[in-house]
Amino acid sequence: MHQLTIIGLGAGDFEQLPMGVYKALKAAKKVYVRTNDHPVLTELAKEGLTFESFDAVYEKHDDFLPVYQEIADSLLQAAEKDEVIYAVPGHPLVAEMTVQLLIEAEKEGKVSLKIEGGQSFLDAVFGALRIDPIDGFELVDGSTFSIHETNMYKHLLIAQVYDQFSASEVKLTLMEKYPAEYLVTIVTAAGSKDEQLRTVPLFELDHGVEVNNLTTVYVPPIKKREDGLREWSTFRDIIGVLRSPEGCPWDRAQTHESLKKYMLEEVHEFLQAVEEQDEDHMIEELGDVLLQVFLQAQIAEDDGFWNLEDVLQGIASKMIRRHPHVFGEVKVDNAEDVVKNWEEIKKEEHQPTKTEPLLKEGYRATSSLQTAYNYQKIAAKVGFEWPDVEGAWAKAKEEWEEFQEEIKDGTDETRLDEFGDVLSTLVNLARVYKIPAEEAMIHANAKFAKRFGYVEQKVMAGRKDFKNYTLEELDEFWEEAKQLQSKES
Repeated sequence: MHQLTIIGLGAGDFEQLPMGVYKALKAAKKVYVRTNDHPVLTELAKEGLTFESFDAVYEKHDDFLPVYQEIADSLLQAAEKDEVIYAVPGHPLVAEMTVQLLIEAEKEGKVSLKIEGGQSFLDAVFGALRIDPIDGFELVDGSTFSIHETNMYKHLLIAQVYDQFSASEVKLTLMEKYPAEYLVTIVTAAGSKDEQLRTVPLFELDHGVEVNNLTTVYVPPIKKREDGLREWSTFRDIIGVLRSPEGCPWDRAQTHESLKKYMLEEVHEFLQAVEEQDEDHMIEELGDVLLQVFLQAQIAEDDGFWNLEDVLQGIASKMIRRHPHVFGEVKVDNAEDVVKNWEEIKKEEHQPTKTEPLLKEGYRATSSLQTAYNYQKIAAKVGFEWPDVEGAWAKAKEEWEEFQEEIKDGTDETRLDEFGDVLSTLVNLARVYKIPAEEAMIHANAKFAKRFGYVEQKVMAGRKDFKNYTLEELDEFWEEAKQLQSKES
């Protein structure tokens, strides 16, 4: 198998180059380097050594991955003809994508690699910043990292911050989570005689600060809970404190059952914010919903049953399982195919046992409307359905007439029973026309509250008491509210 030797040039000056690496470079017939921009190569060139650089490849591509892939492919081709030595900055196995691509090629049997170390830039950066990595750190690529993958309670080191544009991208990404005034340190040429450290507010990261291919940005861990309010673990910690013996008596007293009404209330308030298209209100109300989720999970964890990770695992596995067209090999042509696949997979997951009624999974203790909707949807799936929509309309009319009869001659019990039948047929019509009954009721309540609120305002601005107005006058206010609402929409 073809042999390819990878050598690390270290992170510092020529004086820090290991003797073994120096001898290997001196003895080599030909050395490929990812880039000529390294102090060690400058000194070796003075001794007459020459190198074949891949710097020109960077000019051919807009993204880094094709650059690294071309370099790796070129090295594999060269290795077919002769033994190849490839030198990279730092240590070959630290933040060096070309080496990772070569390792993949080795796994495929295309080449045999020999990797010889050099001081990693991490060693130099740790020394320059005087931090101990055992405290916990994250190393990310500035050109690809996502702020959602970072932990604000760990040391964060960002490599590949090589020019003002990349510094700007890193700044914008960090500001999704960190305050604009948060202090970060720009470390350049760590471990060399030209080492520079400069601490600036985050918003100045791309202004008046020189960066190059030897630059690493350091973001220190947060020290105060108040600085980490955009970190998920902070919120989880807050809930844990509230539920602790030293926390809040009310939160400690809550149970799954006692919180049910709050969950329903917060969801409805969020839906109302959506209905009103109030973005700020949506943020606030969704936060209240999130509070209920975290409280429920904390209660279960305190009782030793399950925790938030179990919830995450359950929903994540469900999303992967029910999206085989995204995470698997299934092909779909449109959204209808997606829904069909979803329902088929769901049916397989919830195959009822002989002792479990079909309607069991449709029951919702917190919503009779939703329960009715679910029941009729389940019944329709097994064929208990009118052949056309006219049957549903006829049934609604029949139940309405029966209810009217009971109003005339029935008892409280029979009126209640027949009115329930009327509601059930209306929910069934909503299902037929794909109208969510619960959402429709929420919308109607919100609409009524807004219009009646307008009526109340007119009353208070006028004669101060509803008793001072006739029904016709109040109805005029109502019609005005309807007109205003119609214009707003």
